[in-house]
Amino acid sequence: MDKLKISQVAKAANVNVETVKYYVKRGLLSKPERNRAGYRLFSKSVIDDILLIKKAQEIGFTLNEIKHLLALIKQDDYFPTDAMYTFAMDKIKDINDTISRLEQFRSLLELAASQASQPFPRSKRDCPVLNKIRKG
Repeated sequence: MDKLKISQVAKAANVNVETVKYYVKRGLLSKPERNRAGYRLFSKSVIDDILLIKKAQEIGFTLNEIKHLLALIKQDDYFPTDAMYTFAMDKIKDINDTISRLEQFRSLLELAASQASQPFPRSKRDCPVLNKIRKG
């Protein structure tokens, strides 16, 4: 039998059953057929898809981005290099934006930490972290 029940897929991909259901719900995995007893039946290739999803998540892709990547990969007739280039450039921009926000956050925390070493008591009004959160 080349079809697998959801529990077999989950075990082979080292995820839990709810993860497989969630990926189906989000459209990352195709909706499985069901047998007469109502069990979901998946092709063996879904295990590779789940492993790809997990690896892509580990390196920082969102589920929406992974859904897009899977759609590109699943196209049999050609690989759209222009779409992949655009996708990569957009992701680079997102990464650079995140790095910039994290560097600003680090600087803010360093400022707060340097003020904490001052001997006199400080009020909440003087806390740079709280002020930044309040101002946005």
